[in-house]
Amino acid sequence: MTRHAGAIALIGTAAVCAIVPLPPEAVERVYSRQFYPAIQRIVTPVTSLVPIALLDIAVLAVIVALAGVFLVRVRQRGIAAAIGRTTLSLLGACAAIYLAFLVMWGLNYRRMPLESKLDYDKARVTHDAVLALANTAVAEVNARYAAAHATRFDMEGLEYAFGEAEIQLGSRSRTELAMPKHSLATVYFRRAAIDGMTDPVFLEIILNPEVLDVERPMVLAHEWGHLAGYADESEASFIAWLACVRGDALSQYSAWLATYEHAVRALSRQDRSAIQPLQAGPREDLRAIAARYERSSPVVRTAAQGVYDEYLRANRVREGIGSYDAVLRLIVGSRFEAGWKPVVRR
Repeated sequence: MTRHAGAIALIGTAAVCAIVPLPPEAVERVYSRQFYPAIQRIVTPVTSLVPIALLDIAVLAVIVALAGVFLVRVRQRGIAAAIGRTTLSLLGACAAIYLAFLVMWGLNYRRMPLESKLDYDKARVTHDAVLALANTAVAEVNARYAAAHATRFDMEGLEYAFGEAEIQLGSRSRTELAMPKHSLATVYFRRAAIDGMTDPVFLEIILNPEVLDVERPMVLAHEWGHLAGYADESEASFIAWLACVRGDALSQYSAWLATYEHAVRALSRQDRSAIQPLQAGPREDLRAIAARYERSSPVVRTAAQGVYDEYLRANRVREGIGSYDAVLRLIVGSRFEAGWKPVVRR
């Protein structure tokens, strides 16, 4: 009876935490700027000591434990009672995992939006502004193609640039950045066309090993953005973009190539004819990115996108998976000083 009461209490607590709204200002001040950075600076360096993803170990441990408990209950009480009790145990475990998710990282979904901290005006987000950004991206990509392909990925340089971007956005300290880990999940990533993920409990990151060199700086910096507490996809992409445009030739090229892709998706087919043409090299890189995407499984990819869309909406991201492209709104709607330095409200 005590075990049942404990599971029911966990489920009830998780339900309340999922439903009850919290003041974004309080979440920002207490959790995102104080509590979360404090635990992240402890947890990530510790979990980084293990070269494989602790997420894999945890998932396998939960599966084995539940299977073992189920078999014991079958022997003791029969199949019907075992199913009922194990279902309650499973729900209790899910509730405990959800509460751990909120404490370790998930409350960042409820912080103040980045738009409220930047000199941002939605009136700046116009068709002409997006078209202008697309042409800027074309010019940058064409100019940096040769240097980017002659540059080896400099992770330390990107780390420094990411820290600078954090400070420019008002952070008082730099995030303890994690290197990508090996994981069983990469098999799924290939099939689902997922570039990477941030583990919200062990605060580690996993990248798809098939990500191309020209994609890697933006993909890695995007996951670092999540690790820095920017849960929203558009905000993680925005700080990744800020970091990469301050990086070496490869990182800058990666940032502007991604910007070009976002801008093209936002424009109609007719509007795209007004964009200046890409040179042969960047066009070949885009074809390689498209080919990598096509190697994934359409069925797995569609299912994964649907599940992630629901996950984002459940965590109060109204645009769902569309928040990936919403980074374009942040870039176009924000005011910058020279060198793409964002103007932050004080």
